[in-house]
Amino acid sequence: MNLQYNAEADEHILVCLSSAPSNSKIIRTAAKMADAFSGNFTALYIETPGFASLDETNKKRLKQNMKLARQLGAKVETVSGDDVPYQIAEFARLSGVTKIVIGRSAAVKKHLIRKPTLTEKLIAHAPNIDIHIIPDGVEVTHYKAPKDKKASGFTLSVHDLLVSVGLLIGATLLGYVFFGLGFTEANIITVYILGVLLISILTKYRVYSLASSLVSVILFNFFFTEPYFTMKAYEKGYPATFAIMFVSAFISSTLAIKLKDHAKKSAQSAYRTKILFDTNQLLQRADSESDIIAIAAHQLMKLLKRDIIIYPVVNNDIGEANIFLSDGDEDEIKDIIIDEKEVAQWVLENNHQAGATTDNFPEAKFLYYVIRINENIYGIIGIHINENPIDSFESSILLSILGECAISLENKKIAREKEETEILAKNEKMRANLLRAISHDLRTPLTSISGNADNLLSNGESFDEDTKQQIYKDIYNDSVWLTNLVENLLSVTRLEDGNMKLNKSAELMDEIIAEALNHINKSGIEHKIEIYENDDIVLVDVDARLIVQVIINIVDNAIKYTPKGSKITISTQKHDKMLSVSIADNGKGIEDDIKDKVFEMFYTGANKIADSRRSLGLGLALCKTIISAHGGEIAVSDNTPHGAVFTFTLPVKEVNINE
Repeated sequence: MNLQYNAEADEHILVCLSSAPSNSKIIRTAAKMADAFSGNFTALYIETPGFASLDETNKKRLKQNMKLARQLGAKVETVSGDDVPYQIAEFARLSGVTKIVIGRSAAVKKHLIRKPTLTEKLIAHAPNIDIHIIPDGVEVTHYKAPKDKKASGFTLSVHDLLVSVGLLIGATLLGYVFFGLGFTEANIITVYILGVLLISILTKYRVYSLASSLVSVILFNFFFTEPYFTMKAYEKGYPATFAIMFVSAFISSTLAIKLKDHAKKSAQSAYRTKILFDTNQLLQRADSESDIIAIAAHQLMKLLKRDIIIYPVVNNDIGEANIFLSDGDEDEIKDIIIDEKEVAQWVLENNHQAGATTDNFPEAKFLYYVIRINENIYGIIGIHINENPIDSFESSILLSILGECAISLENKKIAREKEETEILAKNEKMRANLLRAISHDLRTPLTSISGNADNLLSNGESFDEDTKQQIYKDIYNDSVWLTNLVENLLSVTRLEDGNMKLNKSAELMDEIIAEALNHINKSGIEHKIEIYENDDIVLVDVDARLIVQVIINIVDNAIKYTPKGSKITISTQKHDKMLSVSIADNGKGIEDDIKDKVFEMFYTGANKIADSRRSLGLGLALCKTIISAHGGEIAVSDNTPHGAVFTFTLPVKEVNINE
């Protein structure tokens, strides 16, 4: 039960709900008071043990009154108990109610000798709360408050009858044992009272416990008072004894019945509360929207023991129905779904419940609710009504579960939007870094190419051959760098977007390495590149074109960061189902604190560690993306005595050769 209200409101109006015809006027009056005071407005219904025995007319009227209260802005709450004034007063105390509104009929004195009215009891229980009695403007001469049929009506139950007769016979036999042992009549009377108490506990209907109170007096008189086996009694005090015995048995049975009802109600309330608590815990651990919907459906099935259908709503459109069966037939439910989809569509469009037991589409087999928070609708849920409508307490728990479900779906949506926003922000940052890097780093090679080309065009004849060759070499190196840059940019974009498909095939690793070295920058001739070939023929399951690019990027990186004449070695080694490829140099190496950063996109750093001297920081990031796409790993470590070693792994392709 949610007892949290607007702390800023000075007034909190409470109206009591009932099935009385005049209750609608009382609700409207309370709503006007709440509006006038700008206060909170709550409608409370006390579910007594006799609720289940209400006739259809009273149940329908009660439901209409609850609906009216909600329409007028009231928060409808339901509590269980048989002491109505006490329950109202206790609820009012806990929820900070300042005014209670009830009908005049509850305060009318019809007899000189009478029980205290509801108003008098409320004043006694809640003396500090204003109680407003509204005149009854509806003429209802024959209306009476519904009573529990268990108390007033006779219901034939073979089980209860046999239990009652058996216990009374047992009490009589035990009385004879006590009589033979010389026990007093008081002890025998206690046996009969105990029997009546057991009957009250073990029988379902009250009439049997009440009747047993009278029968026990008759049996005691017949068997244990003189003259025996007659309905007469010689002692003058026996009538008083019989009366006290009857009253004692009657009170004992009544108290036992109340305790049994309270225990039943408490068990039901505890079970329903546990379901609500478990729902909250389960929803917090849900991983997706579908999990949230499934959890809510299963918890409702535990609560209501009914079939559930849920339509997810995406972009204000109803999706396919999810069916959760309690004990129904799936084919039958599917037929109902076809017939009643228009009801679910109406609920979505009007943001209001409809279907069975409502004024909208009352012929439907399901009762449909909106799963929403504020104006955001996340789904439509249908509950199979059958012949038993949902009671008020179940309805309260149902709405709470739907509220928890809506909150969880809203949180998932917010989390997803936040994640998308973070991705967009990250991409925007990457885009800004790229543009900044392009504007800065591309200017140098482009200026160099443009300037050298202009010199050749305008003064080419005046240059000697060595000068021309150097200019040609500079133009070539700059253009190769730009070409590699564009290729890296395109590859990174395709891989990150998932648009590049890997064309895997069985390839010889030695051939891939050889092909990569054919595309190495011509400046690599000033370095010593050695390949330690594996004696075994090793096939790898890769996209050869992409692995060639990985080797080119790493080797070019080594060439640019080591002095001329440095040694670069490439070696391979097989480990189970993976092939390890190592590319080592003997340069200055990479500092430990930046080893984890060299594979980050756009990482160039003021420390000059990157994949080229004029770099956007893409080459090594691309290498990591390609290797990861192949299911491998890439890392950098120190070479001995100095330098760096880049190592990556690739899956081995096993080939069976049949001789």
